[in-house]
Amino acid sequence: MKIARFSTDGDPRFGIIDGDDVVVLAGDPMFSGFQPTDERIPLDEVKLLAPVIPRSKVVCVGLNYADHKDDLHIDSPETPLLFLKPNTAIIGPGDAIQIPPVEGRIVHEGELAIVIGKIAKQIKAENYADYIFGYTIANDVSARDVMFSDGQWARAKGYDTFCPIGPYIETELDTTSLEIQTYVDGEPRRHGNTKDMIHGIPEIMAFASDIWTLLPGDLILTGTPAGLGGFVDGQTVDITIDGIGTLSNPARNRVEV
Repeated sequence: MKIARFSTDGDPRFGIIDGDDVVVLAGDPMFSGFQPTDERIPLDEVKLLAPVIPRSKVVCVGLNYADHKDDLHIDSPETPLLFLKPNTAIIGPGDAIQIPPVEGRIVHEGELAIVIGKIAKQIKAENYADYIFGYTIANDVSARDVMFSDGQWARAKGYDTFCPIGPYIETELDTTSLEIQTYVDGEPRRHGNTKDMIHGIPEIMAFASDIWTLLPGDLILTGTPAGLGGFVDGQTVDITIDGIGTLSNPARNRVEV
């Protein structure tokens, strides 16, 4: 089922997508379970929010598609290449990606994101599914030239608004062969399939949970497929993944204060 986090000019609420309606839930289903109320709201009358706010971290896998490694001409280790984004980078569907005043390209990286459902530490790969609440779409926005000038990725990938996610969490999804497509103003930019991941989700989950304790609501971004090209102020980035939907975000130059 598809889980939305939304507002109607009030506090965030949660609901299940049922056709063109949202069936309102009594609480956060990650902690309260799926308890539907009698309230239904037309989907076009709600503002969709980021479907989850990570409690502690966003774990990202770099260079997890061979064609993307070739694009960047970077070698990666035999184990998953992991880095972190802060939870302050999270924004939701329709929210603006704020482009900071830095030199060089700002690029999109459309990815399948894992939503952690319960505390996970040193889990076994064969048990990975027990710790997943669902999946959503993420855009690992990156200041590409800053990555290379800094020699590490924290600043380039950690700016506020550099992790759009949404539009929903899909709790029942076969991730073995999902098409991932990224567009800028309707122009195709990236395309790939999850079957081409170098490191699969069970391996990533086991590896990441050996390093960090994963908490409910934490995210793991599983890497972006091939395709290059950035975006600028005024353009819109759309990322579509089979079975989840489309995440759409405009880009705006950040207003300095």
